[in-house]
Amino acid sequence: MATKVKKKSFFNKFLDGIETVGNKLPHPVTLFFIFSLAVVIISHIAAKAGVSVEFNMLDRSTLESKMTTIEAVSLLNKEGIRFMFSEAVSNFTGFAPLGTVLVAMLGVGVAEGTGLISALLRKLVMSTPKRLITVVVVFAGIMSNIASDAGYVVLVPLGAIVFLSFGRHPLAGLAAAFAGVSGGFSANLLIGTVDPLLGGISTEAAKIIDPNYFVFPTANWYFMIASTFLITILGTIVTERYVEPRLGQYKGDSKIEEIGDISAQEKKGLIFAGISFVVFIAIILALVVPANGILRADDGTIIGHTPFMDGIVPIIMLFFLIPGLFYGIGAKTLKNDKDLAKTMGQSMATMGGYLVLAFVAAQFVQYFAYTNLGTILAVNGAAFLEATGLTGLPLIIGFIIVSAFINLFIGSASAKWAIMAPVFVPMLMQVGKGYSPEFTQVAYRIGDSTTNIISPLMPYFAVIVAFAQKYDKDTGLGTLISTMLPYSLVFLAGWVVLLLVWFLIGAPIGPDAFIFLN
Repeated sequence: MATKVKKKSFFNKFLDGIETVGNKLPHPVTLFFIFSLAVVIISHIAAKAGVSVEFNMLDRSTLESKMTTIEAVSLLNKEGIRFMFSEAVSNFTGFAPLGTVLVAMLGVGVAEGTGLISALLRKLVMSTPKRLITVVVVFAGIMSNIASDAGYVVLVPLGAIVFLSFGRHPLAGLAAAFAGVSGGFSANLLIGTVDPLLGGISTEAAKIIDPNYFVFPTANWYFMIASTFLITILGTIVTERYVEPRLGQYKGDSKIEEIGDISAQEKKGLIFAGISFVVFIAIILALVVPANGILRADDGTIIGHTPFMDGIVPIIMLFFLIPGLFYGIGAKTLKNDKDLAKTMGQSMATMGGYLVLAFVAAQFVQYFAYTNLGTILAVNGAAFLEATGLTGLPLIIGFIIVSAFINLFIGSASAKWAIMAPVFVPMLMQVGKGYSPEFTQVAYRIGDSTTNIISPLMPYFAVIVAFAQKYDKDTGLGTLISTMLPYSLVFLAGWVVLLLVWFLIGAPIGPDAFIFLN
């Protein structure tokens, strides 16, 4: 009897098309070089044509509103050519993901090289039901954004390792973690570093209408909590129903470890690691919990630009390095300091390909910012939506879609909001009953999160490509975008539905924060 071949759905054919076209493009390093070259040429044409925009913008440092004119800046005039040559090194060394990745990988490399991660994963595999692993990976990704960018360099590669340990496709685990970390950026059970920043910008935008208005950092907290469960559920469904079946069985070179019992030496190592971990956490708590804790800001705050949050990357490094070191001592996989240094060096040796990719990606991102092309696109997009004449919920949905589109070109949530808030916060405060700035902010955050995972301009996108190439050397932008697109579309649709339900119920979106103005 002939085997019946299952026909692919139209959507799967569409994703296959994106992957095929995307992967026929040059290597990501070459592609980012071409992108950079395109920005150079387009910037010169736009500058010669006198392309500019005038808009009311909030200064993110002072939060003062002022009329600003932005002109396209050429990279082919004297100043632009000087910029490309003189700033090439600082563009690379100042590339946000670079230091974060390398510093965190020092600690992760020790934990992996000594065998700690392998032992913990075997314990995890033996004690966790297989059906719950996807839920755990997506949820952990969402919660990781409280630690700024650490989730990108810790949880995304860890998601791949966890899935591989369960005999599942590692790229599905990588995608699930990436979807949680980046696609779920505006969901969390806790208040993170971006909340006070966005609240401050919303406050100043609201003062255009009401000089006494104040948007608290907790303005979207209730909605964020509900969103955490929504994105966890949606991320799990997309991973298991669409992404993993499409990827099929993993046939790469990375080997699936045999899941066996933990040996006596490994148990001893885990005990050493556990004790050192508890001591490390106690020290960090002693530096953070007291009202005058050393890692608190001078005003006593923990969240925001505080020593604790600014130092989160070295804390993450020590979080892995210290237990990894003591595991190595207990399990006798480390015999002396030379072994430790060698292990750390080996973890850095694997980052060569990433460093090359980061160099060209950094130039592209900085060229785009220098030329003002992203800002011009954002302002024109906002002006287009304002000119449509939409009101009420259609305007809110249009606003979310425009925010998602602009996010493809400007990665920074605060930079986009500084441009869009002075336009949309006052406008929506005067529509119908008057939408609150808190509600406008939460709508913006939905659009801002959902397209992170498909934008090559997102600073960590190049990092994720490099992680994926560890398991499939042929992985390119096409593979990653086609893999992440279902998450992006489902998250956007699901979040819009949640917002509409929230609107119909009329529930508060945060403590003392409502949909309409009081």
